[in-house]
Amino acid sequence: MTETALILIDVQRGFDDAAFWGPRNNPGAEANMKALLDAWQERRLPVVLVHHDSTKPDSPLRPGQPGNDFKPELDGARPDLVFGKKVNSAFIGDVDLDAWLRKRGITSFVLAGIQTNFCCETTARMGGNLGYDVTFALDATFTFDLPEVTADELYRVTAANLANQFATVKSTKDILAALS
Repeated sequence: MTETALILIDVQRGFDDAAFWGPRNNPGAEANMKALLDAWQERRLPVVLVHHDSTKPDSPLRPGQPGNDFKPELDGARPDLVFGKKVNSAFIGDVDLDAWLRKRGITSFVLAGIQTNFCCETTARMGGNLGYDVTFALDATFTFDLPEVTADELYRVTAANLANQFATVKSTKDILAALS
C-alpha cells in the first residue's frame, strides 16, 4: 500500500453539536479514524485532511468558528496536505486533489470521516469515477438521522451504493491488517 493515501474528510468539532445535527450513529468512528491516522503516520504514508468551510450562516462548520477546527483525534497529525471545501466532494475544493494525487503517483486512497452519506460517499464516488482504487473505511465514518431515515439506515445504504461500483468497503481492522 505504498502508493495509498489516507484522506480524512471533515473530522471537525462542529459535528459534536447534537442540537444542530441530531442523533448520530457509530460512536466508535473517531477511534477508528485515529487508528488509521496513527498507522499512516507511523509508516510515513501520505495523509490528506479536508475540512468543510460552510457558507451557511447558522452552521457550526463556518470558518472562524470553533466548530470549523479539527476534532482532538487529529491533534498531532502531520498531514501532507490540508485544505478546505465548500461542497460535498473533496475533489472540488481549495486544492485540486486529483492533480495533487496524480503528481505524486498516488493511485489509491483510503477514505474516512464525516458524514458517511454526504461528503465521504460523494468523494468516494468521484474518486472511483476518476479511476482511483478507493477503499471506504465504513466503521471510520458516521452520519446523522434524516427525516424518515435513521443514521444506521443511511450507513448501510451508503455501503451498498459504493460496494463493487465506486469503492471497496472495508473495516478499519481489515485495512490495518493489510498494512502489516
